[in-house]
Amino acid sequence: MSATLPVNAKPGKPQFLSSSNDSANKEIRLTTGVDGLDDILNGGLPKGHLYLVEGDPGTGKTTLALQFLLEGVERGEGGMYITLSESRSELEQVGASHGWSLRSITIYEMISSDEDLGPEAEYTVFYPSDVELADTMTAILKQVEEIRPQRVVFDSLSEFRMIARDPLKYRRQILALKRYFAGRNCTVLLLDDRTAEGNVDDLQLQSIAHGVIKMQSLERDFGVKRRRMEVHKLRGSHFREGYHDYTIKTGGIEIYPRLVAAEHKPGFKRTHVPSGLKELDDLFRGGIDTGTSTLLIGPAGCGKSTIALRYAVSAAQRGEKALIFTFDETLATLIERAHGLGMDPTDLLESGMLGIQQIDPVELSPGELVSRIRNLVDEQNLRMVVIDSMNGFLNAMPHEQFLAMQLHELLAYLGQQGIATLLTLAQHGFIGVTNTPIDISYLADTVLLFRYFERAGSIRQALSVVKKRSGPHERTIRELIFGNGEIRVGPPLHEFEGVLGGNPTFTGSKLQEDSSDPRE
Repeated sequence: MSATLPVNAKPGKPQFLSSSNDSANKEIRLTTGVDGLDDILNGGLPKGHLYLVEGDPGTGKTTLALQFLLEGVERGEGGMYITLSESRSELEQVGASHGWSLRSITIYEMISSDEDLGPEAEYTVFYPSDVELADTMTAILKQVEEIRPQRVVFDSLSEFRMIARDPLKYRRQILALKRYFAGRNCTVLLLDDRTAEGNVDDLQLQSIAHGVIKMQSLERDFGVKRRRMEVHKLRGSHFREGYHDYTIKTGGIEIYPRLVAAEHKPGFKRTHVPSGLKELDDLFRGGIDTGTSTLLIGPAGCGKSTIALRYAVSAAQRGEKALIFTFDETLATLIERAHGLGMDPTDLLESGMLGIQQIDPVELSPGELVSRIRNLVDEQNLRMVVIDSMNGFLNAMPHEQFLAMQLHELLAYLGQQGIATLLTLAQHGFIGVTNTPIDISYLADTVLLFRYFERAGSIRQALSVVKKRSGPHERTIRELIFGNGEIRVGPPLHEFEGVLGGNPTFTGSKLQEDSSDPRE
């Protein structure tokens, strides 16, 4: 086919053709039936192309493919599942496990019957690959011509490889399929379980496909597998790059798109967030601020969770919704401890102003947790989020460097929503030198440091603000006191040195015992 240049075109210079109707050039996108995947794909898969879905056995390729076909049925589009590995009954069992009926989908089996397994079925004149591949493709295309589906799934390509035997024949056949379905405006998913020799990525196949989706299953020593997916390629279309966690649940695959904080900038007015304890607010010169993150860091048992709970209860009492995610403490224990320190959360929990969710890190992926927080922020208009503790969040991550990146996006997103975020982090050690399992202090806007120290033969607690980006703060060290059903923050410890080191030295003129010390 030859093209005709415009009359005023100059030889040797590229010509750019414009359309008076830009909407005609926009690709129609098909929703996949998985909301998270549609979000990643910026609306869905461009219609009329061939896509490759790669993943080891057990990563959920079949489930994703069935969701894709069932979504088409909901939109009045015919779907066809061509299986060369699983039987109809096996596919129906997969559907039944998710509560789906596959009656509206055409399932075409290309599995050898019992009589094909006998010695009389062996070919003696022709190469087996020539006969098998030709017969298979003829039968498949005949069914496609009769059904005329808009969505087609091939499961799986490893069977095509075995039938073709020769890599060149296999590549040519995939190219022929691509051209065939493109002429019929049909969208095709090719499932590849990567069981070919060497178990490596098929780069030739990826180059043929219009888009490539990779699904992975990461083994962990304890707990459930962590699954993640990546859109490796999508020609001519914008999509969200990187890995995205997903889970396979009853009802299908749920994908949790990687949070990009830069996409969410509603703006807010910065105000102080009081704790309900005047002396603690004095440390922050009025309190922590909305739209900031505060890290409560110190040894185990020094009061980090209690202070975080105090902030959440105070916010809820002011009519601002607060939510606590607890990794390390059961709900019953947390409520009992709150009662013992003069904070009764019962009415706040019943009214919904305060929420507490217990998280099991071995059963939850970081992406799912971040997605849950984001959805709750959008749906419930949260004003405060507490994550207790980051040690539990760390245990849900396979590598520490990923934790810092996940946290950066999460804290930036919450800050842009005007939410006050509190994080607790337990350090190793009690008195003197303490170590942190991971350094995330640079991510937080504010850092509240907790320490044990020895005084008059007893162990006491101290706290101080060592960082506050959003404004000035007090640089003193104050004693933190729990007892007699209350929380108290004492005056600055001006007469002592070495409190943060655990063994203070009295520098005042006279040691005055605190007769009002409520410690038990």
